[in-house]
Amino acid sequence: MKFKEKAKAEARIPTASVADIVFLLLIFFMVVTVFKQYQGLRVQLPAAKSTQKLEVKRNIVHLWIDRSNRINIDDVIVSMGEVYPVMYQKLQENPAVIVSLQVDKGAEYGYVAHVMEELKKANALRVNFATLSLSRGEG
Repeated sequence: MKFKEKAKAEARIPTASVADIVFLLLIFFMVVTVFKQYQGLRVQLPAAKSTQKLEVKRNIVHLWIDRSNRINIDDVIVSMGEVYPVMYQKLQENPAVIVSLQVDKGAEYGYVAHVMEELKKANALRVNFATLSLSRGEG
């Protein structure tokens, strides 16, 4: 008596729905991704008669000085002595950096001038002073 050979079972992974799964994962990550907003320090910005908005956001380093003269660079509190090294490093990484200087109107001007000297030493010469516009009624 002869036995018939059974057909060998082949193990296959179906790939027809891989594109659907990848597409769903892409949508999932797009929905749940949170972009970081800089927190900085609480500052009351001075008012200005005219302002100009910066269009390019990725080349901006946010530098805050509050009324207690604390310095915050991109959500990291630094001392006066650390302003130069931090800004020098950021300029080495991206030479097109613009410093957005947001200073509380109650901060000491001498302290702000000292920070600006540190920025000049680091060759961070592109500085934007953040203010509130009087025309929008925010001042």
